[in-house]
Amino acid sequence: MKRLIALAAGVAALAGFDAAAHAQDIVRGGDPKSPIASVVTVPAGYDTIYVSGMTPPVIDDKATGVAKFGDTKTQTLGVIGRIEAALKSQGATLADVVMMRVLLVGDPAKGGKMDFPGMMEGYKTFFGTEAQPNKPARITSQITALVQDGMLVEIEAQAARKK
Repeated sequence: MKRLIALAAGVAALAGFDAAAHAQDIVRGGDPKSPIASVVTVPAGYDTIYVSGMTPPVIDDKATGVAKFGDTKTQTLGVIGRIEAALKSQGATLADVVMMRVLLVGDPAKGGKMDFPGMMEGYKTFFGTEAQPNKPARITSQITALVQDGMLVEIEAQAARKK
C-alpha cells in the first residue's frame, strides 16, 4: 500500500511539473529602455506563426512612387496593420510577435538613406506601449528596392501563441 501511495504521489508530482513547465511565459530580455528585445525565449507548449513579408497598402491610387504608399512612417503603420490582421486570422495578436525582420528602401526625400526614425515612430505605436508592452527581437536592414516603385517598407514576423 505504501508503494502505491508513493507511486501516486510521484505521478502527481510529475504531472504538476509538466503543467508548470508549459505554464512558463515567453521571456524577453535586454535593456528595458530599448524599443526591441535583445533576446526572446519561447518555452515548450507554444505554436509558432510565420507571417510572410508584408508590404504597405496603397493610400492614393492616383499617385505614383512614394506618394502612392506614403512616407516610411505611414508605410510602417500600414504594414504592421496588415501583420496584425494576419495574426488575428490565426487567433494571435501583435503581443505574440517574438521576431521581426524589417526591410527599408532608401527614401528619395532623405537622399537615398533609409528613414529609420520614421520606421521607429510607426513601430513604437504598436510595440512597447502601455497597452501592448511586449517587444520582439528585430533586425532592420536597408535594401535597394521592393516589388513596386514607391514601397519603402516590408516586414516579416514570427509569433508564438500558447497551445
